Amino acid sequence: MKICLHPVELPLEYEFTIARGSTSVQRSLIVELQHEGQSGYGEVTENSYYGHTIDSMSKSIIDCRGDIEGVALKSPEELWQRLRPKLANDFFALSAIDLAAYDLLGKLSGRWTYEMLGLPWETIPKSSYTIGIDSIETMVAKLTARAGWDIYKIKLGTDHDVEIVRRLREVSSSIFRIDANCGWTVEQTLDYAPQMKALGVEFIEQPLPADAPKKDHQAIFKQSVLPIIADENCLVEDDVARCHGSFHGVNVKLCKCGGLTPAVRMLRQAKEFGMKTMVGCMVESTVGISGAAQLAPLLDYADLDGANLIAKDVAEGVCVDRGNIQLAEDYGSGIKWHTEMTPPSTET
Repeated sequence: MKICLHPVELPLEYEFTIARGSTSVQRSLIVELQHEGQSGYGEVTENSYYGHTIDSMSKSIIDCRGDIEGVALKSPEELWQRLRPKLANDFFALSAIDLAAYDLLGKLSGRWTYEMLGLPWETIPKSSYTIGIDSIETMVAKLTARAGWDIYKIKLGTDHDVEIVRRLREVSSSIFRIDANCGWTVEQTLDYAPQMKALGVEFIEQPLPADAPKKDHQAIFKQSVLPIIADENCLVEDDVARCHGSFHGVNVKLCKCGGLTPAVRMLRQAKEFGMKTMVGCMVESTVGISGAAQLAPLLDYADLDGANLIAKDVAEGVCVDRGNIQLAEDYGSGIKWHTEMTPPSTET
């Protein structure tokens, strides 16, 4: 195999704001694995909260060059196990390689990624569309501009969160899901939850900071009238067991856990615990979304709208059309790179 890195900038349709900050351009790293005339693609986005930059992730991958190039790709799982020790501190980079490996091997073997994961393409949930924090008027305008989705994920963490949901409810009868991105206290969560439930909210994602005392997470787990879903508290495989008894479900993100290989194990473990399962995304291109969407048969909830939030994409593949997850025709994860948009690559 040969590996190439493509740093890209993804302009957003709207400035995207959560409780931790705002962005109008998302920097992302596309990993391309080449073999026998085929290319597989993976993606990981720059993330200041977790301390990963394009440069740091690129260096991590380049340092693993000898373990990737010139080595037969027997299975994505085997490659993941080989790379994990060297990338133990950079699961973001490991995730992008893992995604590219599934896409490549699927194309080479004539299989779809979900098949390689041992999943049937059945009982596929609809994805939500995310409304970032803004003025109430702008949030209403954003939702109205994207009318027709059955589910909206509302980012909160302001001093008027209930009012935001109340105003959005006036213009939509769709399901609402709330993501506080660690922005609430125990008292706020327990105060807001009944009001949110009355406004048609389905669940609350990560209301408390990840480092809040376990007793605080357990308090809202036991007392909240709405289910509580872990995000920042569920990063890697061992976190699923830690979340059991403190959360009603987990949101698994590929970049945080290291890719599809560990994600499928995390989702199956959560189901064994009787927890709800969800896969989320960053603001990212169709490259990353196409990989994450392969896990849809394991999900109760999907939040795979990342490519719908950008103004200009760099690839084709899985399409999320008003929440409906539509597979691509090609094998692997079905990713077709827009070659005319390819920036100068870094060949490791």
